Amino acid sequence: MTEPRITVNGKPTPISPAAPHVTVLDFLRASGFTGSKEGCAEGECGACSIMVARPGVEQPTDWVAINACLVPAAALDGQEIVTAEGLTSGALHPVQREMAVRGGSQCGYCTPGFICSMAAEYYRPDRCASPEPTDTEHGPNGFDLHALSGNLCRCTGYRPIRDAAYAVGAPDADDPLARRRAQHPPEPVSTDYARDGRTFRRPETLSEAVRLLRDRPDAVLVAGCTDWGVEVNIRAQRADYVIAIDRLPELRGLRVESDHLELGAALSLTEIERRLDGRVPLLAVLFPQFASRLIRNGATLGGNLGTGSPIGDSAPVLLALDAALVLADADGEREVDVADYFTGYRRSVRRPDELIRAVRIPLPLSPIVAFHKIAKRRFDDISSVAVAFALDIEDGVIGRARIGLGGVAATPIRARETEDALVGRPWSAATAEAAARTLQSEGTPMSDHRASAAYRRAMLGQSMRKLYAQNAEAVAS
Repeated sequence: MTEPRITVNGKPTPISPAAPHVTVLDFLRASGFTGSKEGCAEGECGACSIMVARPGVEQPTDWVAINACLVPAAALDGQEIVTAEGLTSGALHPVQREMAVRGGSQCGYCTPGFICSMAAEYYRPDRCASPEPTDTEHGPNGFDLHALSGNLCRCTGYRPIRDAAYAVGAPDADDPLARRRAQHPPEPVSTDYARDGRTFRRPETLSEAVRLLRDRPDAVLVAGCTDWGVEVNIRAQRADYVIAIDRLPELRGLRVESDHLELGAALSLTEIERRLDGRVPLLAVLFPQFASRLIRNGATLGGNLGTGSPIGDSAPVLLALDAALVLADADGEREVDVADYFTGYRRSVRRPDELIRAVRIPLPLSPIVAFHKIAKRRFDDISSVAVAFALDIEDGVIGRARIGLGGVAATPIRARETEDALVGRPWSAATAEAAARTLQSEGTPMSDHRASAAYRRAMLGQSMRKLYAQNAEAVAS
């Protein structure tokens, strides 16, 4: 086991003497790479964005943009990253040049982060092969503007930034970062890094991970660190023992069986989105509404469920999909329905010595699905209420209904009374209206700074009405 180090812009750089909790952002700035900035320290603004070489979906390597403010430097031991400084090699990088000539940089504080997010999308392999845009969020060059959804410009210079994004062409044949995609990214390394009485461990296998967890049930499990990073930065949490499970091969599979689909708990949401390519429509609707692309590039289903948050966006969707979780410990595995997983506010049936290995979604899928996220902003926001629907309707009669709710109780819940009110009844406006009234009574919504209890109940009813309005004709035809 060698001294932990990160390859930064092509140069191996030791992590020491940084403590195990020190973020990549602070590590970079201490190493002289001051382009990355701290704007929010919780993954909201993107001023800290960097690119990481990760296993590709359609090629050996994808350049992936992540928030450097959330990930501990120790989590990138052995990995390869590129900062805004690393994009310049004697001349401006194409995305830097377009940002400059189109006035995309004003005060300049956010610019390096925008540059890295834009460069990751610039190197997306199928970008230039995408069809002409059909909406205002895709450029004629195939640039997906959602790639910048996690980057904030406080000078409100979004129009020239968008113009720069839509002006970049395809990478040149001799572009070194484009050529780098044809080679595999660095393999995960085993890490045992201790400083100041605290330890960061990256096991090589699942069996090693669960043995460590058996011996240290107080350990903090991390994958994308999009939740723990906030705890470190905002609440000054310092874990004595951290176990990284994001690169474990056993947690990164995606398998399609005859009766179920299995998603590795450590796959990032972006990896799941691109590998499924719409195969699970309800997940396809969820992903664009889940935080930002920067967050989805690191966040995992296992992490979102592991926190036990009542407003995690994945839980209502998985409840509607009737999904189950595979929990692993040193003695084996067990399967738990998501509907039985949560036991209280940020509590679950998962024991301290267990981790989530995979999510299983039964097949076939219900044909009528929807995910309604009610929040103050259209994208990159926390839900006030989240509702997921999955219905089977045959000959105009509802044969099966699954409804998952978030933000209306201490845990994500199934709307079982509403499900019962739907099953066996005709799919009609009268049925939907009766179900809407029942849905308004589900859960125990509270009033807080995001929404009042009355508003949350009203949104539950409106969600049912919206589902019917959007699917009445489709079912009738």
